[in-house]
Amino acid sequence: AGWFKRLLHKPKPSSVESLKSSHSASSSPSSSSSSSAKSSSSSPGTSLATSSISLSPVSALDISVSDSPRWDKSYDVCICHSEGDMELVEELVSYLEGQPESFRCFLQLRDAVAGSAVVTELCDAVQNSHCWVMLITPGFLQDPWCRYQMHQALAEAPMANGRTIPVLKDVDRKDYPRELWNIYYIYMALKEKSFKQIRDTVMRYLQELCQSSTKRME
Repeated sequence: AGWFKRLLHKPKPSSVESLKSSHSASSSPSSSSSSSAKSSSSSPGTSLATSSISLSPVSALDISVSDSPRWDKSYDVCICHSEGDMELVEELVSYLEGQPESFRCFLQLRDAVAGSAVVTELCDAVQNSHCWVMLITPGFLQDPWCRYQMHQALAEAPMANGRTIPVLKDVDRKDYPRELWNIYYIYMALKEKSFKQIRDTVMRYLQELCQSSTKRME
């Protein structure tokens, strides 16, 4: 359980500026392109189909420079999950934070402020994150706090522009939340493959965010 101890005791940067400087000094950008598979979910009865999404040719260094819009929010990813799925979520967070891009993840067990109201922490986590991973399991569907956070994310980005990332595990397609029917989902069969799909989807959104920012400045 060494990785678990490192996860819970991972030192947090004292400021966003320290994160900016550490990433800006990096000299090993990731591959210029990768792909993300996702499952079609236009209706709960639709058979699963995968399609590739080519990432834009923007390196990890580009999304981490000091003036990147990535730093406008405290976190790159907020993981919405039930208490019973904590072990899987810890593995996912460890994977994302261990990537060359050092994705900043909000993990409620680790990052919530002691003494704060649950509803305040959930809303702040959504508002201060670029992307939201919804780990939809039987526990998620039965947890009212998970539903609440899902609705907060949808209210924050109602057009589903890549920020909300539903991940289905051990849930039948007919039970896929109706609120998410217009959003493609990742079906978790192989954990390692799904982790990479989540990473690629977050990376794709951050790349597009940087590109949009650059175009506005031109």
